[in-house]
Amino acid sequence: MKNENLKRLDEYVWEIPKSYKECMNVPGRLYLSSKLADMVEPDTLEQVSNIACLPGIQKYSIAMPEAHLGYGFPIGGVAALSAENGVISPGGVGFDINCGVRALSTNLHIDDVKGSTKNLIDLLFKKIPSGVGSESRINLSSKDLNKVISKGAKWAVENGYGREEDWKLCEEEGCFSEASPEKISKKAKSRGLPQLGTLGSGNHFLEVQRVDEIYDEKAAKTFGLEKDMVTVMIHTGSRGFGHQVCTDYVDRLERATKKYNISIPDKQLACAPTGSREAGDYFKAMAGAANYAWANRQVITSWVREAFENFFNTDVELDLIYDVAHNVAKKETHKVDNKIKNLIVHRKGATRAFGPESGEIPSKYKKIGQPVMIPGNMGSPSYILKGTEFAMNNTFGSTCHGAGRKMSRGRAKGEYWGGTVKKELSKREIYVRATHGSVIAEEAPGAYKDPDDVVEVSHEVGISEKVAKLLPLGVAKG
Repeated sequence: MKNENLKRLDEYVWEIPKSYKECMNVPGRLYLSSKLADMVEPDTLEQVSNIACLPGIQKYSIAMPEAHLGYGFPIGGVAALSAENGVISPGGVGFDINCGVRALSTNLHIDDVKGSTKNLIDLLFKKIPSGVGSESRINLSSKDLNKVISKGAKWAVENGYGREEDWKLCEEEGCFSEASPEKISKKAKSRGLPQLGTLGSGNHFLEVQRVDEIYDEKAAKTFGLEKDMVTVMIHTGSRGFGHQVCTDYVDRLERATKKYNISIPDKQLACAPTGSREAGDYFKAMAGAANYAWANRQVITSWVREAFENFFNTDVELDLIYDVAHNVAKKETHKVDNKIKNLIVHRKGATRAFGPESGEIPSKYKKIGQPVMIPGNMGSPSYILKGTEFAMNNTFGSTCHGAGRKMSRGRAKGEYWGGTVKKELSKREIYVRATHGSVIAEEAPGAYKDPDDVVEVSHEVGISEKVAKLLPLGVAKG
């Protein structure tokens, strides 16, 4: 698709008309600035139009400001499909099921960590296993794994990894009740057994930050944030376990697409009707992988608290602000054409952003809206936003999830050298610890879009609103 087929409706809203392809059931809707629109690859626009061809899709095929090419769906893609006559597609979730972010506030001030960031990050790097194939400090049995799959973050808390209020401050309270261990393969379970409580590799990270700017005093106070506070952000997902669950079901749903005579413009959109056995089995397995990811972030949180207490040799308050997923499909109800409909909302590189008074968010945030965490990338800012009523009415309660890549990992490794990136960040008093220099190179800030631009579009459009800006002090990466 050429960019001239992308029609600008106003300053930040763009559309791919339904007439672009005969198979499109709805238009494509993209939220972009002029600068970000220039970065969108033609293949990404093609993916947005392809999603509009899925049976039962409602209102729009949506792309967030950071949208870039993904598997089937673009990263930054959202699609709400009818629970009655729509489909479920693994491509709308991705291979890192429930990759997500949680943020912790602390009772520490920037002055409390000045001069000691390097040693703190080194300790966190030591305590939390990271990198490709990293293995946990937990000796998980098969029976325990089934409980993790079924109970999510609650399993972690019940086994001493955190507090009861932690799982209550997670999206879905850290657990999909539909999860079924029986729908997950032995191969996936064998990959999951040694990896609970590990950070992983790629863009996953554990970051110590400081609150640089407050935009909304009331919301910040409700979220427990204040200027120059030290915060911690954890970004990881379901590891090799979730990847294998997706791999298993992509193969199965490719067969289902043919079985049910579903016409799709791209085989990466393999899917099955929502009421079919294949779709139901995938959803139960995906829910299990999502629960694993919530348990994973909860275990890591417990070890972060332990590391801080050991490092400062005192009780340090690290309170969970919120935990959100940004690769997941969920059963939700939304208003479409003035009717409440049961939907399967696919968010692939997109974050739930429910507005004030939504029944699904914790009572302490009811008047403000759901906290939304938007991670930056090593040298760039991260943000905490809040969900809005506008998002509920226009994007099925969804917003952006991060900066979004502007170059592939291979190209980044060709353009950047890890040692140089690390030195440049050090000059800005940001310490990075990673398993390999190549990880730093492929995750160099220059390989990503500017998170300031992405968040600004989200804020100006109103699909989420800025609460606080966080700057990195130190980063541990896989």
